[in-house]
Amino acid sequence: MKTFDILELDQRIQSAIDQLGFAEMTPIQKEAIPPGLAGKDILGQAPAGTGKTVAFGIPLVDKVDPKLNRVQGVVICPTRELAMQVARELNKLGGPKGVRALAVYGGQPIKVQIRELKRRPQIIVGTPGRLLDHLNRRTIRLGQVSVVVLDEADEMLDMGFIEDITAILAKAPQERQTLLFSATIPREIEALAREFMKDPVTIRIKPTEIVVPGIKQEYIEVAERRKFDVLCNLLDVHCPQAAIVFARTKQRVDEVTAALSARGYSAEAIHGDLPQSKRDAVMGRFRSGSLRILVATDVAARGLDIDDVTHVYNFDIPQDPESYVHRIGRTGRAGRSGTATTFITRGQRRNLRIIESRTRGKIQRQPAPTLNDAIKGQRKLAREQLVESLEHDNHNYHKMADELLQEYDAVDLVSAALRLLTKEPNTTPVQLSFANAPDFEERKGRKKSGRWQKRGYKSRRGK
Repeated sequence: MKTFDILELDQRIQSAIDQLGFAEMTPIQKEAIPPGLAGKDILGQAPAGTGKTVAFGIPLVDKVDPKLNRVQGVVICPTRELAMQVARELNKLGGPKGVRALAVYGGQPIKVQIRELKRRPQIIVGTPGRLLDHLNRRTIRLGQVSVVVLDEADEMLDMGFIEDITAILAKAPQERQTLLFSATIPREIEALAREFMKDPVTIRIKPTEIVVPGIKQEYIEVAERRKFDVLCNLLDVHCPQAAIVFARTKQRVDEVTAALSARGYSAEAIHGDLPQSKRDAVMGRFRSGSLRILVATDVAARGLDIDDVTHVYNFDIPQDPESYVHRIGRTGRAGRSGTATTFITRGQRRNLRIIESRTRGKIQRQPAPTLNDAIKGQRKLAREQLVESLEHDNHNYHKMADELLQEYDAVDLVSAALRLLTKEPNTTPVQLSFANAPDFEERKGRKKSGRWQKRGYKSRRGK
């Protein structure tokens, strides 16, 4: 890897990079930033968590003139969460230079966005539908845009935004720089690049570089009916500082969240059916640490950039290898370590092997933790909490402690304190209906069903 110093950036941008604590470039940054600074179009393939925002953000911020109070750059994102995250990162990168970015997305009152647009941001980050809405209202004009970025292009393709993207690109000046980043580059993305890009520099991160090295990957084979109990035992054993549980559908997310809450865990859901104000509130609590467990769908979790996530749990195995990479990329960020655990049923072993072959990594099998393992984990956490409390000022409790020690044995008192701190695992069975969420065994006989087949992940059955 190389340091950012070799780029000889504008000192204001270099200052922002130093403040953000970036020392070395990631593979996608090393390959994309130099041609981006040179004004070339870029077709880049890289998954989430590899530093794509900085890879396109530096050339974008470098090209923007802060003295011109008009839109000079546009970033198109598939989800509002990703749009908000990208806007935050661009404001950090461009702040010292005086460059301002604004996120526009559905779910927020358009009048609020129109009011913010009157402050003349130089960069607009938005979802396709809301961007088109502003373009039709003429509250955003692309006539002076010099850079257009498409982030997570394959995700926008899967969500049916290709026509919206085409309409937006058609409204931008032909003489512009276009930067397209995608976890995969299917034929439709290649066709889009041929139509709207000029001799793009193609960058593909090798499969060995796809998965963040700091992530410990493991899987547990478990019957569908036992998944929830195993998840609870894992949470008690791991005691994660911050964890994301991925489920396949919105209804499944709601059911898992309700069941976790019923067992006393600090868990909340995030998916597309929640109003934006609710999603923002949930994410605020998760970032602040007051919420420990986030239960999410794939789409809702796009753009979540929280450095302190220690564990990811795939309650349902992802539908394809790319989704797997996106999910586990939520942990092990900013040089930290992380653990990703995937639940599979017996009929899903083949799907797991496909993921391994595409990511060039080994996912280690682990036994399902027992109730005794969970109890030991909670007792260990209680001990750590008690010892940690010694570092605080406990002077107000000294008199009470002396009185108790005169009446009771010291070992008995500490034991009682540990028991109170220990959340004894709840063994009450929780039955989850998971209606409308067919298991892979139900689907594997269908022809051409799901993205495994559409993207060429052929069955090895019979070989």
